[in-house]
Amino acid sequence: MSCGTIHGVGLGPGAADLMSVRADRLVRGTRHIAYFRKRGRRGHARTIVGDLLRADAVEYAMDYPVTTEIPVDHPDYNDRLASFYARCTAHLAALAQGGEDVVVLCEGDPFFYGSFMHLHARLRSQVPVAVVPAITGMSGAWTASGQPITWGDDVLTVATATLSEAELTRRIRDTDALVVMKIGRHLPKLRRAVAAAGRTGEAWLVEYAAMPGERVRPLAEADDTAPYFAILLIHGRGRRP
Repeated sequence: MSCGTIHGVGLGPGAADLMSVRADRLVRGTRHIAYFRKRGRRGHARTIVGDLLRADAVEYAMDYPVTTEIPVDHPDYNDRLASFYARCTAHLAALAQGGEDVVVLCEGDPFFYGSFMHLHARLRSQVPVAVVPAITGMSGAWTASGQPITWGDDVLTVATATLSEAELTRRIRDTDALVVMKIGRHLPKLRRAVAAAGRTGEAWLVEYAAMPGERVRPLAEADDTAPYFAILLIHGRGRRP
């Protein structure tokens, strides 16, 4: 029996019609579909594909054992996630070793801050693994802002709001253009870092880019909290004709 392939399929920033042709073909055609979700939720990746799945599709929901309940620097955080990824890997590897192809749905691009990367690192030595790239969430965000993110020789920095306030301030001060991901409850810290870098007037907050409820506002006018799907932008102002 030939081995099946695990496909990490990027779905793009949130709209089904922004998926690639290859992603659409795999999602519609593969019988085994896996996706991450918070326990008790449908899962955003599953919501994106909606009713595209074939009638006999077998779904495997991978429920995170922890999201924000434990700080990321707590020893239990890594231990619980490592065990979780090990269980998911064993299940997916068994399907592939039994000759089945599996599509793992991935929000955004699978290799950009995505959970699939942790499966890829564990699976690639056991079974064939293929990755379908996608439009990233940050691309959806700067498109929603209506402005190019970089010009000419601009340097673009991509950071996460989980960094320390001092490190965020340094990164914001030292770059031409900026994208900050994983904001959520870190918005107050990020707002202070932007202010300390002297760039509040340049900063924009984009929520739910390419999704229902999309919203673009200057950071100065934003609320004190941000949803999970929020990205901060500072647009470059570099060389142009």
